[in-house]
Amino acid sequence: MKEVHLAVGIAAIALNGLAFLYGAWCWHNADSRRSFWRVLRAAQAVVVIQVALGGVLVAIGKKPHSLHVLYGVLPLLVALIAEQLRVASAQLVLDARGLESSKAVGKLPAEEQRGIVLAIVQRELGVMTLGALVVVILLLRAAQTAG
Repeated sequence: MKEVHLAVGIAAIALNGLAFLYGAWCWHNADSRRSFWRVLRAAQAVVVIQVALGGVLVAIGKKPHSLHVLYGVLPLLVALIAEQLRVASAQLVLDARGLESSKAVGKLPAEEQRGIVLAIVQRELGVMTLGALVVVILLLRAAQTAG
């Protein structure tokens, strides 16, 4: 079981690293590709599996270092916070431009609408990309504190 936890941990680091690199490329190019979101969701799913496996190991009597548990569970919290920030991205962009809703955007000239949509897309990509980077860092720390 410990070997499976290790293998899934390596996969979680690799997939989140890939999500970070791909997300950075997408953010730079202001290109919200479906494939990025698939990679990100797969990376998030592997983190959930990793934490569940760790929980099973603890339940059967394995006693990991407390820092290992902390660094292993924090990626879930980071992913949840990143998702909440992503959801809020559109409203933050609208607020920054003094617009009350998406209906107000629809009344703007087409070029301004495209600019606002681009700003929202880049903010969403940026938040999720940085979230993936933080997850990688936390998982690497978890690996370093493994016993």
